[in-house]
Amino acid sequence: MKVSFSNIPEAFKITKPINQDSYLVGGELKSWKGETSQVFSTISSTEDYKPTLLGSIPTLGEKEALEALDAACSAYNKGQGLWPTMKVIDRIACMERFVAQMKTKRDEIVKLLMWEIGKNLPDSEKEFDRTVEYIYDTIEDYKQMDRDSAKFEKHAGVNAHIRRGPLGVVLCLGPYNYPLNETFALLIPALIMGNTAVFKPAKHGVLLISPLLEAFQTSFPKGVVNIIYGRGRTVAAPIMQSGKVDVLALIGNSKSANALQNQHPKSNRLRLVLGLEAKNPAIVLKDADLDLAIEECIAGTTSFNGQRCTALKILYVHEDIIKEFNKRFTAKVDALKFGNPWEDGVKLTPLPEPDKPAYIQGLIDDATAKGAKIINSKGGETTNNYIFPAVLYPVSKEMRVFQEEQFGPVIPVVPFNDIEEPLDDMAASNYGQQVSLFGQDIKTLAPLIDTLVNLVCRVNLNSSCQRGPDVYPFTGRKDSAVATLSVHDALRSFSIRTFVASKDNDYNNAILKELLDSKASNFVSTDYIL
Repeated sequence: MKVSFSNIPEAFKITKPINQDSYLVGGELKSWKGETSQVFSTISSTEDYKPTLLGSIPTLGEKEALEALDAACSAYNKGQGLWPTMKVIDRIACMERFVAQMKTKRDEIVKLLMWEIGKNLPDSEKEFDRTVEYIYDTIEDYKQMDRDSAKFEKHAGVNAHIRRGPLGVVLCLGPYNYPLNETFALLIPALIMGNTAVFKPAKHGVLLISPLLEAFQTSFPKGVVNIIYGRGRTVAAPIMQSGKVDVLALIGNSKSANALQNQHPKSNRLRLVLGLEAKNPAIVLKDADLDLAIEECIAGTTSFNGQRCTALKILYVHEDIIKEFNKRFTAKVDALKFGNPWEDGVKLTPLPEPDKPAYIQGLIDDATAKGAKIINSKGGETTNNYIFPAVLYPVSKEMRVFQEEQFGPVIPVVPFNDIEEPLDDMAASNYGQQVSLFGQDIKTLAPLIDTLVNLVCRVNLNSSCQRGPDVYPFTGRKDSAVATLSVHDALRSFSIRTFVASKDNDYNNAILKELLDSKASNFVSTDYIL
């Protein structure tokens, strides 16, 4: 498992560190002279391994965090602020201005995605392009939502003009594995619906926000977007303790989500939009097309080293086919190329968390001590910044790798004879996001599908689990999610139905007509966005 460090393409070289010495609060890029934190990549730039210094970020404290919160509160201004009361078409114009500037930063952000989190070049490009597409799709969906609301309804002698309104101030915390796409899947719909936000980038994938600070500053009114850096406990905790946050938007770990929401003094007021962990299984039935199932299971378990909430994290394979499955699956795993993100054909790349190889090794050691074997020849081979995917078989319930969301390159395989075994495990699991089901007999599949849709929120038939397309609902049961994220659903998750009602009489109707004709109200409007 050797990597060459001498052939870094010129376009991807780190020529000088990015020392991010400002943060965005109240429409101002504030200069920071205090403590900073260095940002390293686990990818080495030299033959003798050592992490690469990428730059530094401000280590802000409680004072700066609360200043950012105050700026967001002032911009919302008890619902009277410029942003929440603005015409929909004007908020859309701000978002269009932002995405136009964002597109000019593609090369910088793609390079930082590779260095900061080790995502390969095609996937880094895809993350950027998909995020831009997501923003445009969100704009179009919001336009349609507004068109559908550009009318009055009348029932039981009451006229009503029903729209969706913002919720208030959002604390937005994104994940390291999709630090651009999944973060913006929270931030963009929150903003466009009229909320204001305090946003703290993830621990890994933090510098790639730097090229966008100016775009945020110049595209939105002051205080609408506030971007801070620092340790979560130091900056997020006091923001939550203030009680001024209306929405916690977080993609990450349920423990972090629980800890934060418990610090809010009035948790009944707090709206939650959470994408959390999952332990998505594949169930390979005995009549499955093995070529197809193995191809999809490879993608599901090893794409971005398994560091995706939608990754396949446990494989249930029927005993009748497991010998053949294991033989062919392990050969495919061992054939995957490990290397630096910009190398052609690389599927496995360095892990961004320095302690992750040791954690994965701990899972392997626990499983092998309890009866599992590493059944692929390269499994567990370790370098300074990687551990090659270990296929473990047979895995049983008492093993840590069965219980924990590994979020990295280790693949547990569980044999089953009775379909009730994986179904019972899924029902008992803390998680309920997705499942991949491989098979073809309709009489077997039909009742299985009818059960699985009540255990998870997406059943992938003969295909690996995934989030996209982004127009489809993305959510989960139990500890896997709160609220739904899709282009359309996210707009709903960050807003609430609100309306103006009046009894149907000449006096009220004359006032409504004057409101509409004068265009004095941004809310009471039947203007149609083309």
